[in-house]
Amino acid sequence: MTTLGDRALHRVAVPASPAIETGQHNAVRYAWAGLRIALGWVFLWAFLDKVFGFGFATPGDRSWVNGGSPTKGFLSHATGPFEGFYHSIAGDVWADWLFMAGLAAIGIALVLGIGMRIAAASGALLLVLMWTASLPLDNNPFLDEHLVYAGLLVTLAMVGAGDTLGFGKAWARLPMVQRAPWLM
Repeated sequence: MTTLGDRALHRVAVPASPAIETGQHNAVRYAWAGLRIALGWVFLWAFLDKVFGFGFATPGDRSWVNGGSPTKGFLSHATGPFEGFYHSIAGDVWADWLFMAGLAAIGIALVLGIGMRIAAASGALLLVLMWTASLPLDNNPFLDEHLVYAGLLVTLAMVGAGDTLGFGKAWARLPMVQRAPWLM
């Protein structure tokens, strides 16, 4: 447990094992950091491709800078029990801005290793919402990458993955973060 002022902050410790105790602890920390940065890039790439239409998931003529909607294509093809809700907000300006701001903020936070709690919570929420827009799933009765990524986000925050190859420790020392630990 770490204390910042009069507030106690709890992080889940990775259970000790003989391998970790014999010098592989640093390797484990770097592995978590690598996964954090990789997942951050997944969010940032989705943001950049939707803004500029590099031709991967978003063709250039449907990019945000060319007047396309980042939510219209995905949400207008939603199926399952939430189909009506997602169809009703597909392409709405507020939905586009909220989605794109979320992708950018989550990606930046993960790459930098800051605000891991809020990035994990908001990223997991975004991913679960995307999962609900994909129901029923094509290849599995209930599990797909959206839920796996959501679980990984929560785990990254719990193990303090922002402290290695990131600015998590410096972020935690900021007075604003000390006053509002949920910003960790």
